[in-house]
Amino acid sequence: MKIHEHEAKDILKEYGVPIQDGFVVDQESDIESAIDKVSQEFNCSQFVVKAQIHAGGRGKGGGVKFSSDKAKAIANAKSILGMTLVTHQTAKEGQLVRKIYITEAIDIAKEYYVAITLDRAKSKNVFMVSTEGGVEIEEVAETNPEKIIKVWVDPNLGFQQSQARYLAFSLGFTGNQLKQAVKLFSALYKAYEGTDASIAEINPLVLTDQDNLIALDAKFNFDSNALGRQKDVLALRDVHEEDPTEVEASKFNLNYIKLDGNVGCMVNGAGLAMATMDIIKLKGGEPANFLDVGGGANVETVKNGFKIILSDPSVKAVLINIFGGIVRCDRVANGIIQAVSELDLNVPVVVRLAGTNAVEAKKLLENSGVSILSAETLEEAAVKVVGAAT
Repeated sequence: MKIHEHEAKDILKEYGVPIQDGFVVDQESDIESAIDKVSQEFNCSQFVVKAQIHAGGRGKGGGVKFSSDKAKAIANAKSILGMTLVTHQTAKEGQLVRKIYITEAIDIAKEYYVAITLDRAKSKNVFMVSTEGGVEIEEVAETNPEKIIKVWVDPNLGFQQSQARYLAFSLGFTGNQLKQAVKLFSALYKAYEGTDASIAEINPLVLTDQDNLIALDAKFNFDSNALGRQKDVLALRDVHEEDPTEVEASKFNLNYIKLDGNVGCMVNGAGLAMATMDIIKLKGGEPANFLDVGGGANVETVKNGFKIILSDPSVKAVLINIFGGIVRCDRVANGIIQAVSELDLNVPVVVRLAGTNAVEAKKLLENSGVSILSAETLEEAAVKVVGAAT
């Protein structure tokens, strides 16, 4: 799960990380009063207006603007609030800006990159810093990988002060800057672990003309599997920033991700779902979605899965690939029969069922009178569904 910049900064502030602070506005009528609050609260006369969407590259898309005075801040705020912002991380149609963040402007002497995430290859959290702040870190990693300094955190020991000092020295900090950096890095790591984040990023971390380190921007992503114990984090979810179909699927505990193809997929188990999408591509097709109905799929699960898949107008055929382990194939077959009968399907449906009660399921489908294409193997199913979709 993702959150907005201002929410990420609230988390940082709670853990003691200095931030570029401000106020959030979602109504044009509140813009001027918010600017006045920023001016009074932070004793400033220059401002920055930032679009709040779950995507990077906001500045390049015109979603972040420096304002040298109140009048320009008002004009910039009005132009950004309600705009459709297109960046390299949004869909091609862009994202509607429903909130803006009006902050104090800060005099910047130097920019840095700081982030923590999980290195799955090492099964350890990795803390990364770079002097190349304010730019795309992927670009730095590709062209100048030596400029990204990393330390790996032993889960049994936690983040050590010696590691924080090493990272701070690597960025060239000494004296008071070093002390600030060590404290800030330690606070960031506590925030990362305390919120079950999957990534915590400050880009850029800036050194001001006053010799202070401040988080100018912030990004947090969270492990969705941990949200059950992170109620405060879950409350920050903004469904407007998510694909509507994925939001709808989550209501039925379906793991759904929309893709760009035309072959709808309904599978039980993430691994089998990935294999199903791979073989569809191998046979010349393009999957329209990832949909894992889980190990406990039943009649309602299958029906809801159908509804989610068919809400995508690009779907021209559907492949159902179920391996009956925990779930019984005859239950899935009943769900398929009900869904095909009730939903007035106008696209071909290919079904491949294997495992527990697969023979009974096949008989149910054969005797149901519903129009489906049956397949014995995954390869046969893929060939049939790709052919039906073209």
